[in-house]
Amino acid sequence: MLALAQLIFSLDLNIVFVALPDIGADLGFTGQTQQLVVSAYVVFAGGFLLLGGRAADLLGRRRVFVAALTLYALSSLAGGLAPNAEMIVVARAVQGIGGALLLPSTLSLINTLFQEGPRRNRALAVWGGAGASGLTVGALLGGALTEVFGWPVVFFVNVPLAAVVALAALWVIPKDRRDGVRRPFDLPGAVSVTAGATLLVFALVEGPDLGWLSPVVLSTAVLAVVALVSFAVIETRGADPLMPPRLFSNRSLLVGMTVTFVYMGSFGALPYFLTVLLHDVYHFSALQTGLAFLVPSVAIALGTQLGERATTRFGVRPTLLWGFGVGVAGTALLAVAFDDRASYLIAVPGLVVSGLGQGVTWTAMWIAASAGVAPAEQGVASGMASTTLNVGNAIGLAVLIAIANAGVGHSPANQLPDAIAHGGQIAVLIAAAAMAVGMLASRTLPRRLG
Repeated sequence: MLALAQLIFSLDLNIVFVALPDIGADLGFTGQTQQLVVSAYVVFAGGFLLLGGRAADLLGRRRVFVAALTLYALSSLAGGLAPNAEMIVVARAVQGIGGALLLPSTLSLINTLFQEGPRRNRALAVWGGAGASGLTVGALLGGALTEVFGWPVVFFVNVPLAAVVALAALWVIPKDRRDGVRRPFDLPGAVSVTAGATLLVFALVEGPDLGWLSPVVLSTAVLAVVALVSFAVIETRGADPLMPPRLFSNRSLLVGMTVTFVYMGSFGALPYFLTVLLHDVYHFSALQTGLAFLVPSVAIALGTQLGERATTRFGVRPTLLWGFGVGVAGTALLAVAFDDRASYLIAVPGLVVSGLGQGVTWTAMWIAASAGVAPAEQGVASGMASTTLNVGNAIGLAVLIAIANAGVGHSPANQLPDAIAHGGQIAVLIAAAAMAVGMLASRTLPRRLG
């Protein structure tokens, strides 16, 4: 059931990526502003993840899990019915809050229901494999549904799926246990970190579009710093903080957070540039784009299973080193396909190798982030790692999109596909370099972990 929830979560991400050009054309998004459909989700998901993780610890993991799916279903319905650009951005923002509640509650359920070691490794691999399968299903459904019925259906499909999982979870997942201890909720910490994280991700996402020195971006960044500094002060003085400072003494969790940040800023940015390549350079239809995502998604799913076996046999540290290393090689190979004279067949080897590395890294990094954390704090630990995941995605996309688009605006119309391909190639090579940084971070993990 937890894996099925992750499938829905990842399915929605790729469905929207594939349908993005049609959404932009129908609702009047121009240029980079169509990225708001993605960034609205990223901003609010990144801002509420830590709060969602702590809520799972205090209010009950199953309870938050079901509430998150309900919110996901309702916001998806609103997105499909959106008559204009403003409405769909709001719906995606609410969907992001649902995702912020769903991801840490799902992870904390896995990390408390399955004993640390081989059983948890296997559970995380199944969960990760379902997520990769969601990428495949999302790409295929997104292409097919957009082609036949139009983009609103890519939102409507979430409604019955999320509703079924929410109802079934009440039967499959054990009830939340009450330990008889009433723990206060750190409201000042929750408000400050949620505001700070949301403002920070907003500044990072909107910087490339509005300009890094624009008053909106600068003021938002300053407010984010003030809120996050306030949060740090509150947490060091609170009796029952939202994010207990002692968690930072867990080296595995710290490295896991660093790795999730690097992972999403590198591997996580690739689907965006692949979509642009297929649509704007290769001139694929929505259905063809969906079919093209089948190759990397299957490779990622296979990689998650290899990651579990490698972690159980060799440990987390060598598995992460191997995963990032394979990712560097595959992503560098993928960059060759970013050429207006190339074809999808040229991209396939890079997609396969990079996808394997991505899947291996995905499983191993969540194992690292959950190791040595007490059951009562698995929610907030999952929220911490998930927050760095989303912030990494926001920073990675902001930086890489800015670099990729630097030379596109001044290109003549007849040279535009070549300019888009060249910009994407530079961005993909930088992503490969970031994966090498992930290898260096992984070397600081304890050798016997996993």
